[in-house]
This record gives sequence, structure tokens and C-alpha cells, in this order.
Amino acid sequence: MQKYAVFGNPIAHSQSPFIHGLFAQQTGLQLSYEALLAPLDDFAGSLQVFFASGGCGANITVPFKEQAFALAGELSERARRAGAVNTLIKLKDGRIRGDNTDGAGLVSDLLQNGVTLAGQRILLLGAGGAARGVLEPLLAQQPAELAIANRTVKRAEQLAAEFADLGPVVACGFDWIDAPADLIINATSASLNDELPPLAPTLIKPGHTLCYDMMYGKDTTAFNRWAQLLEAAGTLDGLGMLVGQAAESFYLWTGLRPDTAPVLQALRDRLAGS
Repeated sequence: MQKYAVFGNPIAHSQSPFIHGLFAQQTGLQLSYEALLAPLDDFAGSLQVFFASGGCGANITVPFKEQAFALAGELSERARRAGAVNTLIKLKDGRIRGDNTDGAGLVSDLLQNGVTLAGQRILLLGAGGAARGVLEPLLAQQPAELAIANRTVKRAEQLAAEFADLGPVVACGFDWIDAPADLIINATSASLNDELPPLAPTLIKPGHTLCYDMMYGKDTTAFNRWAQLLEAAGTLDGLGMLVGQAAESFYLWTGLRPDTAPVLQALRDRLAGS
């Protein structure tokens, strides 16, 4: 029985055990996956105990992704770029490898929904950890331009400079942008409080611009409600990204790629009934 877990604080809300349980059923693997509450002052200790007791891999969520980055014995390139780790893999020699599957989960969800990324003008809202984690995979899709918009422009500029070698990335403030984008991705946490970044309605070209909120919930997020009122071509929430990043982690651990579509539907049904 292979042993996996997700670490966070808080962690009771995590859907990861449900998701990975369905992946295991789908692929016929015998594995255990549990949500573990790590103390804020001893995440490293909790991780050490887990791997010493036979753990094969782990997911890491808020607020430990940066600590996991520092603790990993080696890092994937996308984790190094992200400056954060959400997936740990115990290698055969006992070392712990850190990876970041958030960006892969986002890109996978967008592509599965028929969204074109190559040659498009993408606007990424926010310059925090969520934005940093998706920049490398997004730029790998060769957009015409990727603009990072943030309330504090200097943070967006710093982020753009770090990733400028990967593609055409620029920075701006929320109030500096008014031309329509092909795709707008909300990587801010505003939707958690049912709030909206200060965005100009001219960012959306009715019937053309697609909007994606990394946040999700039982109800439509504030960002997606705003987009729908402005007649965006479509809106997507972050639930597909959640399942997509989990599938990428599952692949890193097992070498098997699960079918995300039925798992995403099961998760939506579960949240709707909660």
C-alpha cells in the first residue's frame, strides 16, 4: 500500500483525498491518501515523520509551499522558477524531490476546455505566489504577450523581469490597462472575500475574451460574475486547475495519467451537495 498525504494548516477543507481516491480507483492502484494538519512551527518535523514512516509522496498547500521549496533535496526547473513546491516525491535513493504542478494544472484545464494559448494576449491578475507558479507553463505555450497586472506595479515588474527570458512578458498596474485581452486569468485572492480587483470593463471584448478565476466555490466567483455581466465569451473557475494539478502530482508519483473529466464532475457534484 503506497502512502501519500497533503500537508497544510488549515487542512480540513482539502478535496485532495477525495480526488486522489478517485484517481486510485480509476487506475486500479492500492494507495492511501490523507489530509495531515502540520503545526505552523514544525512543518519540517511533520514531513520528516511522514517520510520516515513509509510515505512515498506528498502534496503541500498553504502556508507551507515556500518551506517545502527550502526543504527539498532537489528541485524541478518549474519548481525553481515558481519559488514554491506543492509536490514532493521520495526518490529511490531516499532524497526528496520538489516539484510544482500548479501551472501544469492550469494549462491542462485551459487546453482541455478548448482555450487557445499560442499567439494570444494573456492578462494575468496578481503578482503573488499563485501568479509566479503558473508563469513558466503559460509562457511555454508561446502567447503573443503575457501582461502581469498588480496593484503594486513594482512587484509585477520584478516578476516580469525574472521570467523575461522565457517569453514576451510585461508588467503594469490595474489602472494602466484598458485594451481587451484574449484571456484574463485572476490569480489574486480577491474572490475568496467575494471581491473584485479594480478592473476596467474595456478589458473584456464581448463574445471574445475568456475569463478564468483560479479561485472556486459552490457559487460563481465575483470575478466570473463580473465577466458574465460584460458578456465575456466564457468563464471558468479554478476547480479544473485543482484536479489538473492533482493529476500531474499523481503522474509524478505513479507514472500513470488519470482521466480528469469524470473526477472533476464528481467533485462539482460533491461541492454542489455540500
